[in-house]
Amino acid sequence: MNLALPGVSRRRHIWGEVWRELLAATIGVALVVTQAAQDVRGYRDGEHWILVDGLLGLVSLVLLLFRRRWPFAVCLILAGFCFVSTTPTGASSIALISLTTHRRWKPVAVAGVAYLAGGYVYQYLFHPPEDGNSDFLASGIFGLLALGFCIATGMAIGARRLLIAGLHERLLDAESRQQLRVEQARVAERSRIAREMHDVLAHRISLVAMHSGALAYRSNLSQEELQESSAIIRDNAHAALSELREVLGVLRDPTAGDDAAPDAPQPTLADLPSLVNTAEKADGPVELDMPSDLSGLSDLVSRNAYRIVQEGLTNRRKHAPGRKIHIQLRHADDNLQLRMWNPLPQPSDDDERLPGAGLGLVGATERAVLVGGELTSGRDRAGDFVVRARLPWPGELADS
Repeated sequence: MNLALPGVSRRRHIWGEVWRELLAATIGVALVVTQAAQDVRGYRDGEHWILVDGLLGLVSLVLLLFRRRWPFAVCLILAGFCFVSTTPTGASSIALISLTTHRRWKPVAVAGVAYLAGGYVYQYLFHPPEDGNSDFLASGIFGLLALGFCIATGMAIGARRLLIAGLHERLLDAESRQQLRVEQARVAERSRIAREMHDVLAHRISLVAMHSGALAYRSNLSQEELQESSAIIRDNAHAALSELREVLGVLRDPTAGDDAAPDAPQPTLADLPSLVNTAEKADGPVELDMPSDLSGLSDLVSRNAYRIVQEGLTNRRKHAPGRKIHIQLRHADDNLQLRMWNPLPQPSDDDERLPGAGLGLVGATERAVLVGGELTSGRDRAGDFVVRARLPWPGELADS
């Protein structure tokens, strides 16, 4: 049988019960010795009520062990013992304190009345008025003071327990929220890494797939064309591996010291002409129209704009190879307006398209939203596939 409070060690629980039992026994023995010294009825030499009083005191010590399981019942029984004995007084007071810690006023009021009544009845039975040793007024005042002390002590202990329980609950809630924030951060970081890997690899791998497909199906290529296609495959494979290492640099060992190689700088719109030049040589004509002055545009927005254009070129290679793509960037109304469009092939011309995961435009839309912008895409009335994006370009930054 374990009567310990939740969260209390066994040793602490045992010591708590021992000192309470010793305190109750000490109070009971002191009171019964006082009664015997005052030659109270039933406690005189040759009278045996003192034995009954001691027996009830022993029973009260046993019942005190069950005060947490049945606080109200134990408190009433011990208060009843006090009607005819004095040794259970210490145990009855401790039981009343324990009952009060639950901070329920109705049981406390009933037990308090029984506690006071027990003192009056005992006073009347063993200190009758005719003996001249009875002072009911003093006894009532002492009983009220003892009752007030027990209730105040119990309320203080109960308030402290509630405070500790509240702090413990808040700590658990804070830990739960922290774990949730950590998990959300992990998911966000995984999504960011997946987005970067898609943007970096899809562009390069699509080039490799297109030229390797040409080598597999075209047998009329000259030696010069074979060497050129092989060089494109080799260069883009190496570039894909290099860019993959850069993206995965965020996952390097966090214990690495300052000697670890720093991450390579991420591409921005300043690198867009080079990307367009490469795409134009491999896939078809590209018309680029962009501002010459990019000052004031944050690196984050510039990098995301670069990735969106890169995804547009990759989609052109997959779904409309050889078609001309138009890329237009404008600085207007504190925004970077980005527009890309290219004609789509007829279904009959679309037999050898490269497969796609369908996540490129989803990632591009997420990039635009993450920096406070928006992105839309779809076919227009002219039959072109159009991508429009609006990214923030604050005027005060542009003017600085």
